[in-house]
Amino acid sequence: MADKHVYFFGAGKAEGKAEMKEFLGGKGANLAEMTNLGIPVPPGFTISTAACDIYYQMGQTYPDYIIEQVEKNLTKLEKTMGKKLGDSQDPLLVSVRSGAAVSMPGMMDTVLNLGLNEKAVEGIARNTGNDRFAWDAYRRFIQMFGDVVKEVPHHDFEEALDSVKNEKNVKEDLELDADDLKEVVQRYKAVYKKNVGEDFPQDPKVQLWAAIDAVFGSWNNERANKYRSINKIEGLLGTAVNVQSMVFGNWSDDSGTGVCFSRDPSTGEKYFYGEYLMNAQGEDVVAGIRTPKPITALQEGNPKVYQQLVDIKDRLEEHYKDMQDMEFTIQEGTLYLLQTRNGKRTGKAAVVIAVEMVKEKMISKAEALMRVSPVQLDQLLHPMINEKSRKDAVSLAKGLNASPGAALGKIVFTAEDAEAWHVRGESVILVRRETSPEDIGGMHVAQGILTSTGGMTSHAAVVARGMGKPCVAGCKDVYIDEKTKIMTIAGKTYQEGEMFTIDGSGGLVYKGALELEQPELSGELNQFLSWADEVRKTAKRKGVADGFGIRTNADLPADAKKGIYFGAEGIGLCRTEHMFFDEGKLEKFRLMIVAESKEKRVESLKAILALQIDDFKGIFQVMDGLPVNIRLLDPPLHEFVPHDEEDIRSLAKAAGTDIEDLKKKIEALKEVNPMLGHRGCRLGITYPEIYDMQVEAIMRAAVAVQKEGKKVIPEIMIPLVGTVNELRPLRANADKVI
Repeated sequence: MADKHVYFFGAGKAEGKAEMKEFLGGKGANLAEMTNLGIPVPPGFTISTAACDIYYQMGQTYPDYIIEQVEKNLTKLEKTMGKKLGDSQDPLLVSVRSGAAVSMPGMMDTVLNLGLNEKAVEGIARNTGNDRFAWDAYRRFIQMFGDVVKEVPHHDFEEALDSVKNEKNVKEDLELDADDLKEVVQRYKAVYKKNVGEDFPQDPKVQLWAAIDAVFGSWNNERANKYRSINKIEGLLGTAVNVQSMVFGNWSDDSGTGVCFSRDPSTGEKYFYGEYLMNAQGEDVVAGIRTPKPITALQEGNPKVYQQLVDIKDRLEEHYKDMQDMEFTIQEGTLYLLQTRNGKRTGKAAVVIAVEMVKEKMISKAEALMRVSPVQLDQLLHPMINEKSRKDAVSLAKGLNASPGAALGKIVFTAEDAEAWHVRGESVILVRRETSPEDIGGMHVAQGILTSTGGMTSHAAVVARGMGKPCVAGCKDVYIDEKTKIMTIAGKTYQEGEMFTIDGSGGLVYKGALELEQPELSGELNQFLSWADEVRKTAKRKGVADGFGIRTNADLPADAKKGIYFGAEGIGLCRTEHMFFDEGKLEKFRLMIVAESKEKRVESLKAILALQIDDFKGIFQVMDGLPVNIRLLDPPLHEFVPHDEEDIRSLAKAAGTDIEDLKKKIEALKEVNPMLGHRGCRLGITYPEIYDMQVEAIMRAAVAVQKEGKKVIPEIMIPLVGTVNELRPLRANADKVI
């Protein structure tokens, strides 16, 4: 006997269940589960993901047993509904939708109102008493079928529709009456025949199989493949196909459609949240053509259906043990659920919902910890844009989310201006094509950084992350004219001093001052993190209950303080190169780089030693008794030298050297791939005096702070060691200094 590949659901009973998600897809499994729970779901059947795999293995065709199973279930659906596909009196219409095991919103194809033809449209018109509704449904079906199944260009249908609107001298689709829509149908058919080379199919079985082919075919379309690649979705058999009887929210005035959540997806509050429209289709809610009403308003309009929805959302949440996102339709006063799934939510909502569900004894602490992704948690550890404020704002441009958090301030285009504006009490966003070491002062005082070029490893991105400042990098829509101090986005110009908000977590740029929320270790977040601590401290590794510790990255005392506030048990990485970008050290360090002899290098380094000692003292004092891992200088020297003509000239003067000779030296320092070249320990081997100075600064700071009565646990990291022969001389030098 052939394997079963088609599963029926309807009349309170389904052949599938939630656990069959890999086989029936997320949508099909949830439709089956809701049906078995006695929730009103329009009947239908699901063709398995394995059938999709077979379809491709057989060269985009089906074995006889799958065709037979589909035909058998179609007959069962017609009997359940008491209607037949294509019938002239009371026709059955179905939707054909995709549904993979992993949600891929908008990536695969859907066909609605399938089964309409010249006979069925008359039956729908008679049954609804609404000719306009019937012919509008038919023209939508022809367009969707032509677009999705036969790849007829969408704009060809739009042109046909516009031609009728122009002849009638109307602007909106809603202004066309039933006779107008009959004319649209005829023109759509002509468009279809011109592009496909045959008449629009009148046989609903032909329509159905063509639609099933199209949904399976969409599994491998370009946008679906790209979505799976971006989101690293692998190992799936394919998509399932859900064939389901249609219900209409625009059937009559007591019909409607909506989307709702069992809790607020923005805040996590246990509050029935959603929107609906009466006498409307689902796309009307999404498209924004009409303004939906809040779901609570349904309590007045139809208290019976509202109470039904409340009961269903409670049951579904209790059953799935998670916040549910539901789609529903009301047809002539009868409620139908079209979909339920675990709802997407903000980081704040994810934590609140996880904690609340533990308190409600719905899930365990361990389950709660797995409900919040690292990305969601990261949102809560940086300033972020208030969700209500974001709803009313439209982003002007999108770049790379180079450093998380949000910031607002007046835009300035040079580091000098950033520092000057900061001195007079202004909050600024530093906007540059790309930043360089010379900009460090301006970056330090800016609330956030926006660059029009550069990637995730650019100077702006790396330094901003080190400073804990929000950064949007590589924002190609932004053009900066530093001379006129004007920024242009999409043809519109903005002057220095105009207020902007940037979202480094999402890579978005907004005009104006959006409301920000500051991170706070309190309430649900504190509770949630305390559970994480319980688990990690008792985590078993290799059968030994020794748990694991968590340290912070910190290069400044202020960062170290923040790390302790968030529960860090030491510093895991103190990047000393960030200290050299400080304005007081940068010029001295550059003099060391371009020095002609070791003696001159040592002389320049002596000037930095005292400043480095202060850096490390500040960190040791804050970390009293906690370990501090300090990485000796890691980046190649070309990252520290100037590139602007004026800065090169200034350095040449300070070094007492010829400007052309200095340019040659700077050019010689450039490396194509420093990771394989002159950085890390290899830099220390060539210039051991740099590492000697740093080790001396670390130890002098440690001794000084220990004399203050504080415990110091310094750890020295020699970076990028590839062979023991690189480590031996550097370790010996460090031991000598210590």
